[in-house]
Amino acid sequence: MKPIISARELVSESAGDRPPVLLDVRWTLGGPPGRPAYEAGHLPGAVYVDLDTELAGSPGEGGRHPLPDPEAFGAAMRRAGVRADRPVVVYDGGLGWGAARAWWLLRWAGHPDVRVLDGGLAGWPGELSAEVPEPEAGDFTPKPGALRLLDADEAAALARSGLLLDARAAERYRGDVEPVDRVGGHIPGAHSAPTTENVAEDGLFLPAGALRDRFAALGATEAGEVGVYCGSGVSGAHEVLALELAGIPAALYAGSWSEWSSDPSRPVATGPDPL
Repeated sequence: MKPIISARELVSESAGDRPPVLLDVRWTLGGPPGRPAYEAGHLPGAVYVDLDTELAGSPGEGGRHPLPDPEAFGAAMRRAGVRADRPVVVYDGGLGWGAARAWWLLRWAGHPDVRVLDGGLAGWPGELSAEVPEPEAGDFTPKPGALRLLDADEAAALARSGLLLDARAAERYRGDVEPVDRVGGHIPGAHSAPTTENVAEDGLFLPAGALRDRFAALGATEAGEVGVYCGSGVSGAHEVLALELAGIPAALYAGSWSEWSSDPSRPVATGPDPL
């Protein structure tokens, strides 16, 4: 199943016999919180999901956004009305990062039918609602492992044996600046592949062919092993989604640079080259 859905398709499906569960995952690195924006106006029927508290565990040795405890994640999804037999559509304010994190978690946890609204809230053609719904409790129970996950050692090994992509901005990859984590730079052997280059100026994903060309130029193919990391496992999920659109399966290093750089014993590369 295609992992994204257009606004036009969502309008049609929402009016059908089996409308999807809608999750609003507005989130921005460094704030502000997404809840006030959700309460001011959201897709009718959408339930707000907080990325920092419901789509991540507590910050620590595992990074700024470690994976949530599966039981806690399942409980949050059931509160939002997520059911195993009903499609889910997630969206955010437009970047697609928060929505991609929810997409990746639900897919990793075994939900079979999850899509991201292409272009996010900005592309929605209908009216917004300020009514906060009270959904009927869902029945989704996570069964982690449906998508491949990397730890730090596996990410380091993949950077040597396959292809590891760094989804952060190029200046953070090079180590020119580091606004969030302990030190700047990248995992030795990783290639720079900023998430922002997955979308066009209008915020919509590039066509599948253009994404295939982009990733092929970086060395990614359907036959090769590919992994992705970012700052804390959020924008990296967006890259995994873009790779899926291109027909290339990829693993996510969820701890990402926030976990890697927290350990002074791990090597750090700087500059524009992988090594």
